[in-house]
Amino acid sequence: MTTQRPAAATAVNNTSMDTIKTSIATHLAYKNVSPAPAWLASFLPSIRTSTPLQALHKTALFRILATDITTSLATTPATSLPANIANAAVKELRLSGPIVVQVLDIEDIGHSRWSQFEALETQERGETRRGHEVIRVIPEEGNVPAPVNASAGPHKLLLQDGKGTKVYGFEMRDVGGVNVGMGIGAKLVLRGVTVARGVVMLEPGSVEVLGGKVEVWDKKWREERKEVLKQQAGVGQGGPALSLALFGQKNRSEKAILEAACQEAGAMTQQRIPRSTHEPASSA
Repeated sequence: MTTQRPAAATAVNNTSMDTIKTSIATHLAYKNVSPAPAWLASFLPSIRTSTPLQALHKTALFRILATDITTSLATTPATSLPANIANAAVKELRLSGPIVVQVLDIEDIGHSRWSQFEALETQERGETRRGHEVIRVIPEEGNVPAPVNASAGPHKLLLQDGKGTKVYGFEMRDVGGVNVGMGIGAKLVLRGVTVARGVVMLEPGSVEVLGGKVEVWDKKWREERKEVLKQQAGVGQGGPALSLALFGQKNRSEKAILEAACQEAGAMTQQRIPRSTHEPASSA
């Protein structure tokens, strides 16, 4: 004998899923990662309606931070980079935001590429440095500082918004969470940023690091990083970097630092912004 589900029960379940859908979309929008309808539709079947909303919010945020935002986020002109943002002829403009971008590449320009290459080789040998002393790292030792991934910077980043527009960013002051150990595909929220000669100036008050990473991009970037550093150190490829003098002279005014940064950044944007090797062809 077949038992039919009461119509009232079906209505309750439908209402419950609608409530969950609205709640998740609202939460993600609050975090500035408004989901595209297609992404949300693909996410909902993977959840249980009995799970507490707070847990579903965390799961949804974790998953969307692990996606390519060119396919997962809803975009509007107000939440996107201007199409001509990399135009070095524009001396300066300001973006109100919030604009979510993902990190396609990051470079520590506070250290030479060769020194970064050597640091990776040292790490692969199971060693690290404390001053001039080379220390053999034993996994059981809890008192040996971790080798690598955090870096003093400043950093140069290749950023991309939800529409696929790319732009370089430079760390004018230390931004917490920005270092070569961050995941490739990590999401940042830009608010009130200055764009000088086609380069976004990154400062603590205008950048929020949401985190996350796109696993396949991150894996490929780390596998190829040592070889890229070696090639760039050997033949001087990779584009000019900002002079460290811009960041190290405390007696210079912010205006003077910004003007000097604009000049050097403008020279860099004359080069074509590359397509990252770990990106899918559709986002080129």
